[in-house]
Amino acid sequence: MPKCDVVIVGLKTTNNHLLPELLPPLLHEHTVVVLIQNGIGVEADVQQMFPDVPLIGGLTFICSAKTEPGRVNHQCYCSINLANYSCKDEVTFENILKDFTDAGIPAASVPYDEARWKKAVWNMPFNGMTVALNTRTDLLLKNPSTRQLIRDLMMEVVEASRALGISGVDEAFVEKMIQMTDEMTPYSPSMKLDFDFYRPMEIHYLYTRPIEIARAAGYRMHKLEMLEAELRFLSV
Repeated sequence: MPKCDVVIVGLKTTNNHLLPELLPPLLHEHTVVVLIQNGIGVEADVQQMFPDVPLIGGLTFICSAKTEPGRVNHQCYCSINLANYSCKDEVTFENILKDFTDAGIPAASVPYDEARWKKAVWNMPFNGMTVALNTRTDLLLKNPSTRQLIRDLMMEVVEASRALGISGVDEAFVEKMIQMTDEMTPYSPSMKLDFDFYRPMEIHYLYTRPIEIARAAGYRMHKLEMLEAELRFLSV
């Protein structure tokens, strides 16, 4: 592969330790890296690896599953948000956004911190709960007890974002995510698929890092801390 103007990283974050080997041959002086990865704190850690590389966060809204090597089952949804983390050239950022839309992929520019924590409102409850209870998203919401628990976990993410001074992540957004999931095709999130196929789970960036960041801001996500502990037990 030659040196690239734009590199899209779609690795699971459990493989980010490979980036110091994989990325340098692809980079020139003005290369921009788009991290289409789950979790909070990813860009900060990759920036430490590559201090001078402009980074963009990619947040996908898609229900898909890698069912076997070379095969992806796309169930529903198909959009991406791009959040500018450290790309100082706004023209380049807008051109990358346009590349997605020109390819027929719905894409939008969003504020970085707000976007990452909004994604966590869905990711943190559903990824871990489907693993811990060995179930799907639709079944979690059909049961009144787990539906309430999902809402409680989502509200912990909302309160954490408030402690960090991030606007736009609120109770109305929680209700929107629950309604969206009610309407969604019955789904096993990426962490459930990783668990089912004996692959490492992305616990660090989906749980450990946001929990640490929230605690440093003075807010404890008690129920999500318990869920993280259960996932650590199951990952052994």
